[in-house]
Amino acid sequence: MRIEKLKAEHDVKVEWVHFPLHPDTPAEGRALADLFAGRNLDLKAMHAQMKARMDAEGLPYGERTRTYNSRLAQELGKWADTQPGGEAIHDALFRAYFAEARDISQPAVLLDIARKVGLSVDAARNVLEKRTFKDAVDADWKLSREYGITGVPTFVAGQYGVIGAQPYEALVQLVQKAAPQGDTEG
Repeated sequence: MRIEKLKAEHDVKVEWVHFPLHPDTPAEGRALADLFAGRNLDLKAMHAQMKARMDAEGLPYGERTRTYNSRLAQELGKWADTQPGGEAIHDALFRAYFAEARDISQPAVLLDIARKVGLSVDAARNVLEKRTFKDAVDADWKLSREYGITGVPTFVAGQYGVIGAQPYEALVQLVQKAAPQGDTEG
């Protein structure tokens, strides 16, 4: 994947900052047709376009008909980032939501995902029940608003950013643009 290649070739540190994508999605989720109602969009064409992009990146992408509230998943992801090997949860959440159409708003689904990536189910359950990473995700949402982020994914390096699924070359350019140019004084 592009991010793994970028990390290996350019010594980039990745930090996940969560974004409130459709935070008003109800507990039962929302049909995509309802989410995009009145926008005169062809959902089948949108799916085909996204599927082609994901296929080009070697990423799984299924056909889902609903969107779910991702708030608890974000809190679990923030916690997972503090655990050894926890970064694996981000790919697992992506796969569960976008390829398998699983409801990532449900604690049982999230605990299953945590288990599959080797995280402690008991610790994950504690995080979800006590909402111990709620404030951290609130801070991420605040930061994403301050950056003016309007969509996902958004890649930020230094004071620069690009929105949307970008080709590898665009990410390299972003990293190079943000890299310190060294001391220019004498």
